[in-house]
Amino acid sequence: MLIRTPADLGAVIRDRRKQLGLDQAGLAKRIGASRQWVVSIEQGHPRAALGLVLRTLDTLGIRLNSRADHASPTGQVSPDIDAIVAAASKRDT
Repeated sequence: MLIRTPADLGAVIRDRRKQLGLDQAGLAKRIGASRQWVVSIEQGHPRAALGLVLRTLDTLGIRLNSRADHASPTGQVSPDIDAIVAAASKRDT
């Protein structure tokens, strides 16, 4: 699925949470957030903390992929996320 909006991401999180048989409170406890935060992200809140979103995706077993060879409709090439993370890791050490 191509995720284009916060609402798309929220739907993916909600669907996966339900597949795993977790309620919102259970997911919140696993990721160290409030149940209200889970409600907000599932409703597509556009200003969620990125670190918490990534922790949520990891907890639910949702992988993010980026294809550097994939051009957007405007012709721009997607960034190479792996290279960006690797470069940031080298700077942090």
